Amino acid sequence: MRRKIVGKKKAKEDHRIPSTLKIGAIALAFLIIGYQAALFIRSAAEMEIVSHRDNPDTVFVIDRELAADLLGEGKFSVQQEEKGMEPKGEGQDLVVRKNALHSPKAEAIHEALAPKKVESFDFDPNTVSLEDLVSLGFSEKQAQAIINYREKGGRFKRAEDFAKSYVVQDSVFNRLKGHIKIPKVDINSADSAAFDALPGIGPYFAAKMLEYREKLGSYSYPEQLMDIYNFDEERYRALEDLIYVGDAEPYGLWSLPEEELAKHPYIGKYAAHGIVLFRENSDRSQWTVEALINSNVLDKDKGAKLAKCRIGTVR
Repeated sequence: MRRKIVGKKKAKEDHRIPSTLKIGAIALAFLIIGYQAALFIRSAAEMEIVSHRDNPDTVFVIDRELAADLLGEGKFSVQQEEKGMEPKGEGQDLVVRKNALHSPKAEAIHEALAPKKVESFDFDPNTVSLEDLVSLGFSEKQAQAIINYREKGGRFKRAEDFAKSYVVQDSVFNRLKGHIKIPKVDINSADSAAFDALPGIGPYFAAKMLEYREKLGSYSYPEQLMDIYNFDEERYRALEDLIYVGDAEPYGLWSLPEEELAKHPYIGKYAAHGIVLFRENSDRSQWTVEALINSNVLDKDKGAKLAKCRIGTVR
């Protein structure tokens, strides 16, 4: 008998467990629904504020003079001419607008959620300001990440480098890539730091590039960098699209003294003396690099390189 009573009690308890679960599940469902409803209401309220803020955002007045009387001169902006209405005179029969005053909270929500005007204009990612980055379509947080990267020594050498930044989405880069303008390095005016920043250079080759420029007087064409010891074609190809040869004084082949000519990598001491003798014993009309080669003053290889250089005119 006792076993039957215990059995019935246990059956009742087993029966209660599913009921408890049902009640809990219903409560959880209501909680989820309530939470989602709250989110929806909040979102709808925020979108309403974005649309109208806490007061109607636009006041339209027909007739410019009336607008000036009611709102004050300069307190409104012209929107468009009223459709189907012939202007009665200059500045009349126009639709004008004035923004209503809004609470700080409404302004903050509007600022955070309202669609922002996105601009596209030329910029250098190595110098562009935070404000301009925001105008280009980046959030303030994304723009600050780009600024922080630069402040830590980072540099965008090519437009593709900017695309690799984790805050630059593909769609944004595709819109802006034609506007990314990173100045190339003028190897005739660059300092050691500018050379050092080029890919594959570093302090050693930066110093060598400056030293070689001094010997040449100036670079005449970018491939001259490959004259530098160990500056091979692979190193050159890695940076050729980042450099250019700016203006510089032409080399004074026909005017420099012998000791100065001897310092030039394509001339040397022996050829320098020969050039001076050639200048002293030939007519100025014959003063050409080709004539120096034909006279065996310069060997063919170095003469060919010198012929490609910017040479001062004969005076």
